[in-house]
Amino acid sequence: MVFYFTSTVVNPPAFIYVGKDKFENEELIKHGWEEDVCAHIYLRLPEGWTWENIPEELLTDLGQLTKANSIEGNKKDNITIIYTPWANLKKDGSMAVGQVSFKDQKKVKRILIAQRENAIVNRLNKTKVEKHPDLREEKENHLKELRKKDQAAVLARKKEEDRLKKERAEKKWQKDHAYDELFAEENMMNSSNQDRDETWEDDFM
Repeated sequence: MVFYFTSTVVNPPAFIYVGKDKFENEELIKHGWEEDVCAHIYLRLPEGWTWENIPEELLTDLGQLTKANSIEGNKKDNITIIYTPWANLKKDGSMAVGQVSFKDQKKVKRILIAQRENAIVNRLNKTKVEKHPDLREEKENHLKELRKKDQAAVLARKKEEDRLKKERAEKKWQKDHAYDELFAEENMMNSSNQDRDETWEDDFM
């Protein structure tokens, strides 16, 4: 079972989720998305966001929800919450259930939660939804969508490159043939009766 929450301190609202227990979290670790940020609970970043520019108000929501969902953390004040991109999580067979490490410590940030703020926790709990998702299938479908977007982007770039290539070719042709009409006009004037002097017929007498 996975619990889903919605934070409305940002626009569009942020999508937050957490496993029912450490065993469920193991599945979340296994099937996380590249755009997920983890702090015991998970934040799915909206398109265009990075884990380094999460608004402070949203970080506070994440910190409060993390504290509230921790048996030990919920009893204490002044606790430090760490968060990192999902891709930075490190998990091997020697670790206990729910335990993780990090591939790169430079990609780990910390926030301080001084004390529980019930107003925040209650606001988030009102959005709580329980689901039993197929995490593997969700991730596979997501990756398919990403591949489609990548393919569409490649086709769009090729189309634009072809357009520019054609445009450059047309400009080159125009430059190379810029005087064609002028020369043709001069030739016609030379062979035309118009603009000849009055004695031009004397050439034939």
